[in-house]
Amino acid sequence: MATIHFTKGQGTGNDFVLYSDPDGRRPLTPSQIAEICDRHFGVGADGVIRAVRSSHLPEGAEALAEDETAEWFMDYANADGSPAEMCGNGIRVFVRYLLETGLAELADGETLAIGTRAGVRDVQRNLTGFQVDLGRWDLAGGEPLVRARELPVARPGLGIDMGNPHVVVAVADDDELDAADLSYIPHIEPAPEHGANVEFVVPHEPLVKDGIGRIRMRVHERGSGETLSCGTGAAAAALAVRYWAGSAAPDQWRVDVPGGTVGVRMFPTEDGEHVALSGPAELVYTGTLELA
Repeated sequence: MATIHFTKGQGTGNDFVLYSDPDGRRPLTPSQIAEICDRHFGVGADGVIRAVRSSHLPEGAEALAEDETAEWFMDYANADGSPAEMCGNGIRVFVRYLLETGLAELADGETLAIGTRAGVRDVQRNLTGFQVDLGRWDLAGGEPLVRARELPVARPGLGIDMGNPHVVVAVADDDELDAADLSYIPHIEPAPEHGANVEFVVPHEPLVKDGIGRIRMRVHERGSGETLSCGTGAAAAALAVRYWAGSAAPDQWRVDVPGGTVGVRMFPTEDGEHVALSGPAELVYTGTLELA
C-alpha cells in the first residue's frame, strides 16, 4: 500500500486533490487518480495536482529552459487520470498550496513562475486571491458544429487554444444554458484530435457595464465532465464573445460560472496579446490516503 498526505483545494468550485512529491518519486497511475477523484468512493475532485520540482521531470526541464526560476512544476491530471496541459483554476490553488505548505514564498508585488505542460505561467497575488498570466492565445480549431443533449439544434463553436484546447458555443438565453445536459460529452464535428473543453456561454444584459464585459458560462471539461468552473475556459469564453462582439468590445471581463465569478483581462505584450485570469483559491482540508 502507498500512503500519500493530500490537501483538498478549490477555485470557484473547481476542486482538486494536491500532494507534494518534490523529488518526483511518487507518481500516481491513471487508475489511482481516477479512484481518488471518484465522488462516491474516493475523495472526489475534478483532478489531481502533484507538486514536483521541475528538475525532476522531463517536462520540468523544458520549463527551466524557458525560465530558470520555475522551480515547481504543476503535474496536473484530469479526473479520469489523463494528463492535461494547463488548468487556470488549478494553478491558483497550486500556488496557494505551495505557499501554505512552505514550499514557496510570494511577497506582495512579486511573481512566482510555475512550470506546466503548456509552458511557464506567472502568478501574482491580487485582491480576489491570485492572478495568473495564461500567456498567448490563438484562434485554433476553426468553427466546428457542436451538439449537446437537451439543446435543440447543432450550432457552430469557436476553437480557441489557451495552451489547452477549447470550443466556445453561444446559446440563446439563460433558459437554454440551464437546459443543456452536460453530464453527456458534447459532440464536436469534426472531432478535435485530442478532444477539447466545451464552453456554453450567454451574455448578460447589458453585455458591457462600467467598461467591463459580462457573461455567464457552463463547461464540460475533457476528461472530467461538467465542472463548476474552468479557468482557461472562462478566458476562452471571454475571448470568443469579444471576438463576436467586434472591435468596440472591452478587454476586461467578468465571467460568472456555477461556482462563482472570475475575472479575465486581455493585454498586449512584446510577443502578442496575453490573457490574465484572476479569482479565489482556497484550501479546504487535509488527509491521508492508502492506495493499492
